[in-house]
Amino acid sequence: MKVGILAGGFGSRLQEETVLKPKPMVEIGGQPILWHIMKLYAAQGLNEFVITLGYKGEIIKDFFLNYRHRTSSLTVCTKTGDVVVRDGPCDDWIVHLLNTGLHTQTGGRVKRVAEFIGRERFALTYGDGVANMNLKELLTFHQHHGRIATVTAVRPPARFGGLTFEGDRVANFVEKPQIEAGWINGGFFVLEPEIVDYLEGDETVFEKEPLEQLARDGQLVAYKHTGFWQCMDTLRDLRLLDEFWNSGKAPWKLWQ
Repeated sequence: MKVGILAGGFGSRLQEETVLKPKPMVEIGGQPILWHIMKLYAAQGLNEFVITLGYKGEIIKDFFLNYRHRTSSLTVCTKTGDVVVRDGPCDDWIVHLLNTGLHTQTGGRVKRVAEFIGRERFALTYGDGVANMNLKELLTFHQHHGRIATVTAVRPPARFGGLTFEGDRVANFVEKPQIEAGWINGGFFVLEPEIVDYLEGDETVFEKEPLEQLARDGQLVAYKHTGFWQCMDTLRDLRLLDEFWNSGKAPWKLWQ
């Protein structure tokens, strides 16, 4: 099963980092978050990716064009320009890089992925979030329900401590709890090829009309993920993910 990754947005809420690079190329522990997402999928047997490019997509192209050289020892002949790759581990991935337009909305990008893959089921996620997802469980859930689309539902971590009261007395204090009620779209979709019937064109926002209509048609189910999930929307989120990685205990690191 191929994996589509939406990597074409402007990342406007993380402008401190995205002035010079696309959001999926912002680094956690010295590697782009895009790399972390791909490692998560590849560790569970999915190693063919279709990445949609838009804002500063050439930086993502350059990263993968130089990926083998970047991770290996080299011998370079300056006279001829010949390069011999000597050694070094390298991920065994197939990466398709699709130019999908600077202003194309998420629905338009998903449509390009679906049309490129053809009449096959595929996974889809955003290029700015990580989780300790069990992809086998997600796929089994999707197959069991037999619908066009499965979305992963998550409870986002709260940004502040939670308080409950008895009169003026604080009865309970929980530092940064997860929201007790309410789930949000955490990405990590599984989609059937019929998804294209819900995607009109480049102006379509995937999270609006398509998902809303799928829900009305009874064709959208939610896999509830109660483990770790974190998006990278702000500089604070980036620093938090960096702290996890530098601690050596990043929850999403499911690979050796």
